[in-house]
Amino acid sequence: MARITLEHLAHSYLPAPQSPDDYALKELNLDWEDGAAYALLGASGCGKSTLLNIISGLLTPSRGRILFDGVDMTAAPTAQRNIAQVFQFPVVYDTMTVRENLAFPLRNRGRDPAYIAERVQAVARMIGMEDQLSRKARGLTADAKQKISLGRGMVRREVNALLFDEPLTVIDPHMKWELRTQLKSLHHEFGHTMIYVTHDQTEALTFADKVVVMHDGRVVQVGTPQELFERPAHTFVGYFIGSPGMNLLPATIEGDRAYVNGIHVPLGGRYGPLAGGTRIGVRPEFARLSKDEGLPVRISRIEDVGRHKILRATCFGTEINILAAEGEAIPAEASRVVFDPANVNVYADDWLVAPAQGSAA
Repeated sequence: MARITLEHLAHSYLPAPQSPDDYALKELNLDWEDGAAYALLGASGCGKSTLLNIISGLLTPSRGRILFDGVDMTAAPTAQRNIAQVFQFPVVYDTMTVRENLAFPLRNRGRDPAYIAERVQAVARMIGMEDQLSRKARGLTADAKQKISLGRGMVRREVNALLFDEPLTVIDPHMKWELRTQLKSLHHEFGHTMIYVTHDQTEALTFADKVVVMHDGRVVQVGTPQELFERPAHTFVGYFIGSPGMNLLPATIEGDRAYVNGIHVPLGGRYGPLAGGTRIGVRPEFARLSKDEGLPVRISRIEDVGRHKILRATCFGTEINILAAEGEAIPAEASRVVFDPANVNVYADDWLVAPAQGSAA
């Protein structure tokens, strides 16, 4: 296991990048703590796989350094980094049996046959393939082959890090849940540093101790699932995390009030003068309908999703969502929305602004 440090790291696929827009991965500094489980979350094309491939050694960064426990590994090949990587699509040896595929990383390192047999049996049990150990990989389904890839990545106990690049893409939904649970169990048992790349917020939030959210080649927030939900550091995080995502409304900020089209919205703290485009962000969970106070809204439809209702509405032309409890009646005359002041976030140029020191927020 290792602490992985990224120092002033940036990467461009162009031979002579001139501006930040030329970089697929914009400059970042980041520490991955030894033994922690991370999810690297973002939309397709945001730079997740580029960053993972730099950590694994499949890609050399244009700028900066990567350190394993303080040792510069920027130019070191993958084999020297002692990591295991599982890719989006299965990579298996079709001519080998399931047992031989799982054993390959250990045999390649000259481990004792008894130890290999014990580890292969344990991992096969973990991925639900004990009864298929003698089968050739050729002819197995895509999800079975991906389970072999996952098992081969997990079979070595002594790796510095386990890297997963959207590994459950070809796995059926029920098996996804089981494998995520098993990966968590493996992490708790052996304490490997794990980095799990995904565009699926459910996978990220259920797997990771901390989530690294990327947008447009940049890390916009690193935090626990609770931190990402309660205080998104960037409007993209608010939009991307949560179902539905955060409501965002253009607003003017004056002290402890925001003004949306001239109507005031109480804030949980006081703010100084703000430059740039300012908006307020409120989770649908912290919005409620009212008959006589708040901002005017027009409800377009109500979606009952079992645990609660999602009210789709517009506020001064901006689409917003409001959550109501499953049994809550929706009065026909309710035409306004009120936000919980303690859970109204303020953003300037898409970045979260903290209230003035000593403020109640």
